[in-house]
Amino acid sequence: MNILVSNDDGILAQGLAVLADVCRTIGRVTVVAPDREQSGASHALTLSRPIRAERHPDGAYQVDGTPTDCVLLALGALLADEKPDFVVSGINHGPNMGEDVLYSGTVAAAMEGLSLGIPGIAVSFAGNRLERESLLAGQRDWLIRLLKHATARKDFPKETLLNINLPPVPADDIKGIRVTTLGRRVFSDSLTEMRDPWNRKMYWIGGGEVTWSGGEDSDFRAVQDGYISVTPLHVDLTNYKLLEAVKSWRLAE
Repeated sequence: MNILVSNDDGILAQGLAVLADVCRTIGRVTVVAPDREQSGASHALTLSRPIRAERHPDGAYQVDGTPTDCVLLALGALLADEKPDFVVSGINHGPNMGEDVLYSGTVAAAMEGLSLGIPGIAVSFAGNRLERESLLAGQRDWLIRLLKHATARKDFPKETLLNINLPPVPADDIKGIRVTTLGRRVFSDSLTEMRDPWNRKMYWIGGGEVTWSGGEDSDFRAVQDGYISVTPLHVDLTNYKLLEAVKSWRLAE
């Protein structure tokens, strides 16, 4: 099995190293990742300039672009003669639950593979930096078992990616795996007004308070309870329940 590994935290990220190591227990791994952090890049493409890939001595490629650029470049050029069986993205330094999936470069990298016909898996660690540095490597065996089982399935749906969130607890305290739905996340006071040296207004996006909501089967509840959350996602955003209602508006008349 050939596996393309990418991320949005950059080529030097701890999570990328752990994920590549995990995936090597499953098959042959090629790493193609951004040369710097690209958190929040979502599905952005670099269209205003060329992108370049620099190959490291260990065979990994460093790309001066977004996570989506990395996967597009890998599938269209770098690995064109031997396309991967899976695109696995992460391990993100922080959670990707609820509306996070709309902003996440980690999820977007897996989604780009999906849009090009390659099934995808996105993996995130739902904790802070100190928790990640002390706990992530210890969760390696859990992730190996999960990814081996998922990638071995002959019926893995081509139109679906798996969004995995690891709880910030020691490996021995992980209670198991839950298949979940997306929760809902609301940011409060996420804009901070500041002044530059010339006393002009500027704004910093981020911070504030986060409020979660969702059913018992939602991703954030699973992680809070010490479970690994696995949420199936797909590209089709159509609200099928509203198709007939919107047709009744007679917009074409």
